[in-house]
Amino acid sequence: MNIPFLGHRQKKRAAPDPEGIAALLSECELLRSQAAEAGVRLDDTAASLEALDQLVPRWRDDEETLPWLGNDAGLYLGTVIVRSVPGAAWDLWPDGHPVVRLASGREVDVVTAGQEWASSGAPELSQVYAEVAEA
Repeated sequence: MNIPFLGHRQKKRAAPDPEGIAALLSECELLRSQAAEAGVRLDDTAASLEALDQLVPRWRDDEETLPWLGNDAGLYLGTVIVRSVPGAAWDLWPDGHPVVRLASGREVDVVTAGQEWASSGAPELSQVYAEVAEA
């Protein structure tokens, strides 16, 4: 069935823009604002991950903020990995879930790591980064 005002439903999708995806995923607005309030500068380095690990986790008392902050923490972790580990790049699973693919082909589910960090403090973001950077 071809209904003109609906347009063509089977248009080919354009190839994803890696730089655009990286820019979008690096925003992490909630995490950046919380870190700034605590005096932590997020400069996309491993040292900033260590600084995040030292924050007092006041967000754990806010059930509404917790999952969003965890998501942002994971995306920030991924941003640091992509910008500093040779061969690392963002990838999207078929369901749209962002992961970091290393040069070895290993996928790192940074969002899940960020959510675990936000809710329990473990694993530390700097620890996940160190394990990935070693590989």
